[in-house]
Amino acid sequence: MLPIFESILPIFLIVLLGVVLKRLPIVDRNVWHGLEEVGYYVLFPALLFLTLYRADFSGLELTEASIGTFATMAIMFALMLALWPLMKRNGVSGAAYSTVFQTATRWNGFIALAVAAKLYGDTGLALTALVMALVIIPINFGNVAMLVWFVSPSRDMRMLAWRVVTNPLILSSIAGIAFHYFEIPIYAPLEQAVDLIASAALGMGLLMVGAGLRIRDTVRPKPIAVLPVVLKLLLYPAILTTICWWAGARGEALVILAICGSVPTAMNGYLLARQMGGDATLYATVATLQTAAAFFTIPLVIYVAGYFASG
Repeated sequence: MLPIFESILPIFLIVLLGVVLKRLPIVDRNVWHGLEEVGYYVLFPALLFLTLYRADFSGLELTEASIGTFATMAIMFALMLALWPLMKRNGVSGAAYSTVFQTATRWNGFIALAVAAKLYGDTGLALTALVMALVIIPINFGNVAMLVWFVSPSRDMRMLAWRVVTNPLILSSIAGIAFHYFEIPIYAPLEQAVDLIASAALGMGLLMVGAGLRIRDTVRPKPIAVLPVVLKLLLYPAILTTICWWAGARGEALVILAICGSVPTAMNGYLLARQMGGDATLYATVATLQTAAAFFTIPLVIYVAGYFASG
């Protein structure tokens, strides 16, 4: 277990650096929001596009990954919808519920890519990017739909459709797969420029994760903030790993898929909650709790998945 801790420690040290930098007077606090936007609209899409464009999918277990990711997503969506009547009876608002829904179903691609690449190199990066390409559209569609339905007074489905079709992560994933599938060549200097941008994505993304955390809100968290921690960090990877194993995934592929399920929620969901009227404060609290707990739960998930992967 100790080697696994040491393998992911650099990733969490960068997250911790983001926490510290956000609170030191050496960086203008107004800079961080701009960096979040740059990461969301430029850096991360560049990384997704280039990874999917260059990826060699021939050796990856595509069928098992597809079955596992879609089935797990469907189960988690159904579970969260089933919990709504109970949560409503206990005084949970629609805004708070939308945050619980988001933080229980979204996963942080920055951390997943960083951990998978650190442990399994290009194979980890390619399979994680593939899983992200598979889930980005349905996850964003489902979560935006929840915000529109439970928070927006108009329930404007045109706004839902617009947010899905203009999502930079969705567009970059589709573009990367299309360029890869149709073998569309990219002008070499342009590809090198995109590569330089993409190379900054993981480090900057991890810093942004740390900068977005709210440490003070986690001292005495409300029970509603603890629920998605358990659902996302324990139940989600357990379901994903079980289904992928049942579908036939073994070896490195099973562990990489387990990593995808084990990471905390995505910070871009916080921006979405803030923009669409969700409970952004609760989102930041849950994201902080999940990120702190993930330092211990990710090694546990990797260890258990490694045991099943060898069987």
